[in-house]
Formats: sequence, structure tokens, C-alpha cells
Amino acid sequence: MLVSLLIENYALIDSVAMEPDPHLNIITGETGAGKSIMLGAIGLLLGERADGRALFAEAKKCVVEGKFHLRTEAHAGWFQRYDFEFEAECIIRREIAPSGKSRAFVNDSPVTLEVLRELSENLLDIHSQND
Repeated sequence: MLVSLLIENYALIDSVAMEPDPHLNIITGETGAGKSIMLGAIGLLLGERADGRALFAEAKKCVVEGKFHLRTEAHAGWFQRYDFEFEAECIIRREIAPSGKSRAFVNDSPVTLEVLRELSENLLDIHSQND
């Protein structure tokens, strides 16, 4: 479950922090309100590829950080498989440098996008209007 989300220097967002409700969250708004931008940032946490052109200010790095509360044994198994210490609270961070290079971290340990995708498979359920 996503406990908090921080987005800095991404697309049209200089800096925003939010704490979603622990139950159901629905993102709605007019065309151009930024829904897709927020979902793009969340996608970075789920292991999607980064684009250096998505920086708000080209001279600063972009940071997207999500704090998740993990409850399942499947997550504990993932941490054990990759030799990370399992904690109920997990922080996933993506950074995009002005050069376009991106890095991913789980609890401050660097991980590949493939490893991040594997972890994030069971973190969030995102449904769009055509689902």
C-alpha cells in the first residue's frame, strides 16, 4: 500500500507531496489537470523507463519517492531472494539526472529496473478509464 508520494522536478511539477487514503483513491480532473503526469511519476516507481526530457528544471535532477507499507509474505520472499533486509515500510526512489541517466533504489540500496519491476508487481493496482 502506498503511504506517501514525493515528486520533485518532474514534467510540470516543481515539488509535491501527498499521503493517499489507505483505502480507495481516485484521481479525477479536467483535461490538462495533471493526472497523467502523476501516473507517469508513479510508473517510475514501478520500474517504467525514465525520460530525461521529463525534467521540470533541466539543471536539477528529478526525484520520485514512494513509501509503501508491505504486508505479504511474497514481499518478504523478494527481499530474502535479493539479500535485502525485509521491513514493513519500504521506500522506493527513482532519480533522473539532467543527463537523462536514471537510478533506482529500494531502501537506499541500488537496484536494476528489472528487479524493481519484480518487487512492484504487487504494490499497486492502477485502473484507467478503459479498464
